[in-house]
Amino acid sequence: MLTRPDMIRPEGSRLLDVRDLHVEFRTRDGVARAVNGVSYSVGAGETLAVLGESGSGKSVTAQAVMGILDTPPGRITGGEIHFRGQDLLRLGEDARRRVRGAQLAMIFQDALSALNPVLSVGRQLGEMFTVHQGLTRRQARARAVELMDRVRIPAAKQRVGDYPHQFSGGMRQRIMIAMAIALEPALIIADEPTTALDVTVQAQVMELLAELQRESTMGLVLITHDLGVVAGVADHIAVMYAGRIVETAAVHDIYKAPAHPYTKALLDSIPRLDRKGRGLTAIRGLPPDPLRVPTGCAFRPRCPLAQDVCATEPPLHESGPARRSACHFWRETLDG
Repeated sequence: MLTRPDMIRPEGSRLLDVRDLHVEFRTRDGVARAVNGVSYSVGAGETLAVLGESGSGKSVTAQAVMGILDTPPGRITGGEIHFRGQDLLRLGEDARRRVRGAQLAMIFQDALSALNPVLSVGRQLGEMFTVHQGLTRRQARARAVELMDRVRIPAAKQRVGDYPHQFSGGMRQRIMIAMAIALEPALIIADEPTTALDVTVQAQVMELLAELQRESTMGLVLITHDLGVVAGVADHIAVMYAGRIVETAAVHDIYKAPAHPYTKALLDSIPRLDRKGRGLTAIRGLPPDPLRVPTGCAFRPRCPLAQDVCATEPPLHESGPARRSACHFWRETLDG
């Protein structure tokens, strides 16, 4: 199990500190351990990218942090989630609700599903102000227009009464961002915010998030499976596989020389201009069934470096200054 990257950051500077988090789902076929000892942290003004294939536990971790995990069948079985020094798991639901939205917000990956189809976007944005700040409906509508202007939605005053289906995918994602920043939270979790958007709109959405972050000391947790999306925006990266973090490092270290075979495989699968005419490199096999995760290193059935020792618990290695890799063969990976 990989321990926390926050060891390199003074405790007082952390906004979010997830410590040894465990989440499981009880199903008819057995217990699926979706999150198995995840720890990470992010400070004010920082961007942490959490990477991994679908099913690695990225979104479940985020849902646990936000307090929106579907229970049942999901439940948190261990760990702590500290936000601004208080353990969110020890708060009552009313106290947790006051934190959610006002101090800690989330951008969901499917804006069309996350937005209410029968309410105008102005009504949905304005609800943040009527519920949390006691504004009148007219005042809340005016603030909604301001938010739409801030995320650069054209003709905001005329479109505040429109419904989600009347906006393009990129504009709906901007509305989700507007909803997340409405109350100026200290931290935003963005769960696959560029999913299903074309590359031009992806770049616009990422630049908008970076711009909003520059205007404040807002922390950002960016969840994605796309290493190409985070290259220019992240400060640190945590790579997840089968419910665990297998590597943490500064973004430039990850791209320069990954220290875990899974991270290297993810990087090798990115299309590159200098490989014109060559086929794409795919990671062989499939991610493990969460009901039947292999012992030891869960990546070993797909790993070209796997040996018998990998069937035991992979140790934590300091694979460089301020970086860690849960692999016995991290030196070979770096050299490769």
